[in-house]
Amino acid sequence: MIYTVTLNPSIDLIVEVPDFQLNHLNRIERESKFPGGKGINVSRVLNTMGVPSVALGYIGGFTGAYIHKALESEGIQTDFVNVQEDSRINIKLKTENETEINGQGPALTEQNMQELYKKLENLQAGDILILAGSIPPSLPKSFYCDITAKYRIRGVKVVVDAGGKVLADVLQQKPFLVKPNHHELSDLFGVAIHTMDDIISYGKKVLAMGAEHVIVSMAGDGALLFVNDEVYKATVPQGDVVNSVGAGDSLVAGFIGTYAQKQDLRKALQVAVATGSATAFSKDLASKNMIDFLMDQVAIKKI
Repeated sequence: MIYTVTLNPSIDLIVEVPDFQLNHLNRIERESKFPGGKGINVSRVLNTMGVPSVALGYIGGFTGAYIHKALESEGIQTDFVNVQEDSRINIKLKTENETEINGQGPALTEQNMQELYKKLENLQAGDILILAGSIPPSLPKSFYCDITAKYRIRGVKVVVDAGGKVLADVLQQKPFLVKPNHHELSDLFGVAIHTMDDIISYGKKVLAMGAEHVIVSMAGDGALLFVNDEVYKATVPQGDVVNSVGAGDSLVAGFIGTYAQKQDLRKALQVAVATGSATAFSKDLASKNMIDFLMDQVAIKKI
């Protein structure tokens, strides 16, 4: 089974306001809302692919109730920890440019943390655990490291999609997969990365630091997969980007969902890039039709 963990889920409220002006009354032309958070995005895309998962994390209040109901209406299995304060609302304001206003989310207690650990005890060898997104201030910064260390030795494949110091620290625990984008790769090593050779050099260093597999996403330039001594490059389909939210999460879902079914890394990379692109070209997360349509446009080459 695949399990996703979202420590700070949200309602993503997307509002379109043409000609937005500060200090004036602005009227929304179109709006939509979705259950949000990186792990939740992964579960939603896996569901679209026909791959089951269990969404874990923390929800609370009327906003948490909406997140729970929305996921269950899509047929996604959930096992959240309920907390006292409301889950957050993140506003995505689309006008001439896109602006994000993210809520802080509820404070989490030691008891909340222990409740999640208890739910994770259901994991068995061969399961896949996806830890995605930032760690809330009320939890220890070592949260992902502790979980990765504990469950990797039990035979669980742990995927970590995070940046900064969290990524640097978790590499020591040998996660199954990490997915920095090229900006996060640059931040990880404190260097400016300008060329493909730079990305390949530093991607190999991430492997050497402990990760079993590394995917570096490069926006319009595709993605690179690093495994053992091999590097694979995926081209990216052509299309108009209308939604940057969730594209990286969709890439993770495409890769893990395919790998779990086929154990084929090249195919997993192809599906991953098609899935990430399908989200980027859509108003919501990727649809199965869009993924299938884009698949033949993704070429995989060993370099």
